[in-house]
Formats: sequence, C-alpha cells, structure tokens
Amino acid sequence: MLANFEPGSAERVLDQLDDLPDIVVGGQASERIQACLVIRTGGDWNDFQRRLALAKLDWRDALVAADLADADWPQRLDAVLGSEP
Repeated sequence: MLANFEPGSAERVLDQLDDLPDIVVGGQASERIQACLVIRTGGDWNDFQRRLALAKLDWRDALVAADLADADWPQRLDAVLGSEP
C-alpha cells in the first residue's frame, strides 16, 4: 500500500502513522487504525490527509469509511493485504 505513494510521501505517511495521537487510535488495535487511514487512498497523499483529519474528529467514522468498522475487520484486512499462510 505504501508503495503506491509518490516518492517521499511514503516516509511522511509512516511518520504520521507512528505519531498517531491516542484520540485517533481510540483504544483500537493500532494496525486497524493505521490500515483504515491507508488502504483506500490509492497512494494519494491528500486522501490520506483527509482520512487522518476524519480520524482525528472521530476514529469510528474513519473505520466505517475504510470498511473496517465491523467485527470481521481482521478478515477484511487480510483480504486486502493477503493473509500469512
């Protein structure tokens, strides 16, 4: 997913993901929140920034926007990323 970002953007995305405030994580698995900010961006920095701003307002809305809000989020994430054998 990060490979889809333009050179230089991937590093900025990683920096932003590393520095997520607790209000954005909302007590959820950090993997889930990080994924919801990246998986639907198509490598677009501006889309990532919009999703991050949404998560700062309400992390639940960010999960809904990424289709990771329901209990089956691990399976959905595996479908996008590919699961380990």
